[in-house]
Amino acid sequence: MTADLSPKIKLADRMGRFLPSASQAAAQQARNLAAAGRDIISLTAGEPDFPTPDHVKVAAMAAMGREETKYTNRDGSPEMKRAVIEKFRRDNGLCYQPTQIIASTGAKQVIFNALMATVESGDEVIVPAPHWLSYPDMVRLVGGEAVIVPCPAERQFKLQPNDLEAAITPASRWLIFNTPGNPAGAVYSADEIAALAAVLIRRPHIGIISDDIYEHLRYDHLPFISLAQYSHELYRRTLCVNGVSKAYAMTGWRLGYGAGPAHLIQAMANVQGQSTACPSSIGQAAAIAALMGPQELLPERAAIMQARRDLICGLLNACPGLSCQAPGGAMYIFCSCAGLIGARMPDGGRIESDGDFTAFLLDAAGIAVVSGAAYGRSPYIRISFALPEADLAAAAARIHTACDKLRL
Repeated sequence: MTADLSPKIKLADRMGRFLPSASQAAAQQARNLAAAGRDIISLTAGEPDFPTPDHVKVAAMAAMGREETKYTNRDGSPEMKRAVIEKFRRDNGLCYQPTQIIASTGAKQVIFNALMATVESGDEVIVPAPHWLSYPDMVRLVGGEAVIVPCPAERQFKLQPNDLEAAITPASRWLIFNTPGNPAGAVYSADEIAALAAVLIRRPHIGIISDDIYEHLRYDHLPFISLAQYSHELYRRTLCVNGVSKAYAMTGWRLGYGAGPAHLIQAMANVQGQSTACPSSIGQAAAIAALMGPQELLPERAAIMQARRDLICGLLNACPGLSCQAPGGAMYIFCSCAGLIGARMPDGGRIESDGDFTAFLLDAAGIAVVSGAAYGRSPYIRISFALPEADLAAAAARIHTACDKLRL
């Protein structure tokens, strides 16, 4: 093969506004090291380790047998929309019409479609931190400015009403609100939702993108309350985003959905029509079966995840220099490594950041985690507990041994 001597294709300036996904990069690095023979335990996964339910797989195969392998409507089939409408009625007490529903290639595309359809240069999008790492980059990609609002650890990383009030300006277009949250698992009580709602009601020019993808991964009997449920005023200004990836262990099926104002959904469908067109017809058939089929597996799997959470939290808090809170939902521990900043490694180098600690764990212990800096807060690391308890215990033991090697 000859060397490529052709002139480089010039990339758009927008490519300098964002970085590749840190969680995906960490997961890929772990896979590469494992393929090269390293003994790696990856705690980077943003997906449950449960199988897709059997009845969902059967429904997908049946759809293929019926030759349902063609394009559907760009915003989802009528059957898919009916299933989503029923889900919101059953689970959230929210009423939508088909014109208010969109199905997309994952919940991520729903959010991107909304930002692409509404955000222009100079517009601001409020993003509480710690945050899912893709929010700010998606905002920047469409030309907007992400306004990062730090959320205090002593308040379980939850957005406070006074901080929200201070962040809103005439340029604010959206608040991205994620509960249960990635990476810290914040779950809001009814009183906390009411306090935030009071601020938003006073500011009628700002909309809410409510990322509810971890809705069914909640612990300790904590409730799930959407801002769209609080009042009709906020219902009219909220885009509820969800999907089948986390609740039904269907990450690879790539099927998300959104519900919101009809004119917004129409604009999002226009964006989608010029990017990916419709979501997978087979993915939609599977999602319909998930949403309309037996739901008993949801609390069963949440109970398993809660036991894993309790195990890993206890083990991590026993590690020198680490501390963490038990998250109310999702499947991650947002673990502080502040007690190890400045520590000296066996080779003489120092831990100066959570990125350094992340690299040290991978090198010294074969443990892959994601740096908290990617989620807008340092010094923290994000640890997924979507693994069997034996693997979590083994990982925690390695982390403890690695921490013991550090000297302050």
